[in-house]
Parts: sequence; C-alpha cells; structure tokens
Amino acid sequence: MDFIEITPRLHMLHFSIGQAYLWRDDEELTLIDAGWVDSADEVETAIRGAGLDPARLRRIVLTHCHRDHVGSAQELADRFGARILAHRLDAPVIRGEAPVPDPDLLDWEIPLYENGLTVPEAPPTRVDHEVEDGEELGFGDGAVAVHIPGHTAGSIAVHLPDHGVLFTGDTVASVQGVTFGVMHVDRERAMESMRRLAELKPSILCCGHGDPVTTDTTRQLAAAAA
Repeated sequence: MDFIEITPRLHMLHFSIGQAYLWRDDEELTLIDAGWVDSADEVETAIRGAGLDPARLRRIVLTHCHRDHVGSAQELADRFGARILAHRLDAPVIRGEAPVPDPDLLDWEIPLYENGLTVPEAPPTRVDHEVEDGEELGFGDGAVAVHIPGHTAGSIAVHLPDHGVLFTGDTVASVQGVTFGVMHVDRERAMESMRRLAELKPSILCCGHGDPVTTDTTRQLAAAAA
C-alpha cells in the first residue's frame, strides 16, 4: 500500500486494486473507504508515518458495499473507536444480511470483474449510521453525502464544498483521464449520477480507481459526463 499526499489535509491510500482516502481536520481524522481486509496494520502505520495519531480517527465513510472499499473498516473502527457510515440501501450488504449485487457487465468488463474478485472478500461489517442524500457528515467544514445510485443501489459520493473536493466511489474513474466507472448494477442510473456529480464542479476529484485529479477537474468531469 502507498500513502500519497494530495493536499496537506488529504491523503490517498493506494492498494493494488482500489484506494481509500484520509481527510484531516484540526482534531479528527476521517477515512473515505477502508481498503482491503487485513490491511489495518498498514493503514495505521501509514497514518503514523505522516505524523498523525490514528486514535483521532472518528469516522469511516463507505461509498458502497464492494470488498475493496469495505475490507478493513470494522477492524479499524474497533481499534480506534471510529463510527462506520454508509447509505441505508447498501448497509444490509455491508452487514452481510444481503448478497453483493451482481453487476451488469459489458463483455470487455468481464476480465476486470474477475481481477477484482482476487481481492479478499470483506467480512460482515457493522454500519453505525445509515446516511441519506444531502446529509451533513460532521467533518471537512460541511462534508455532504450525495446519493448516486447505479454502481450499487446505495452508492454515495462525499462532497466537501468549502474545499472543492469530491470523493466519487466507483461511479467515476480516473484511469487514463476522467471516465465513467465500470461494473455498474444499473448503468443508466450510474450515468445519471455521474451527470449530477459534474454539476458540483469540483476542483479535486478522488475516485475509487485512478489518480486524483487536481487540474482542469471541472472541465474533465463535465466532458466525461456528457
């Protein structure tokens, strides 16, 4: 796992498949997604290596229910007393009460999907709070949950309007430029959600797969959504 500074308040935790993000407020830390199962030690080491105290981790916001996003959430939450947040429509899947929904795959997506299944399956994970569209999340000077169904029914983005930062989960990708994500349960709804995200006009785009986008971000996202 690589730990990469995007801004002094924002870091990316990059796994071989997928990534999570760490946001730093004055007194608290927030994880957006949690990476692979059994990666809690690596995450803790990375946070300490940046001169931060992982005991300040207050919340883990899960953008959706897939294994590369949920994996170490409960171990980290138990270790540091953080709360786990997710949308109510994905919460039963995250808890292990419902199956992970099958994506509607295009032919060229099948190898990507099979590669994604090499990530260890996430264990049943508690959700301490089920968020709704437009709900303020208590960090980042007014971070807001944005319900973006399509990749999964309960996918959310996290928007920090005061900082121009947008975490998109897997609805948007930034592999070889800003693009529509892959392996959606409902491709049409996911595209509608991507158009909604473009209306937010972020200056920093943090996707579940691909490099952070920090230049010409609004135009790139708008072009991809169009």
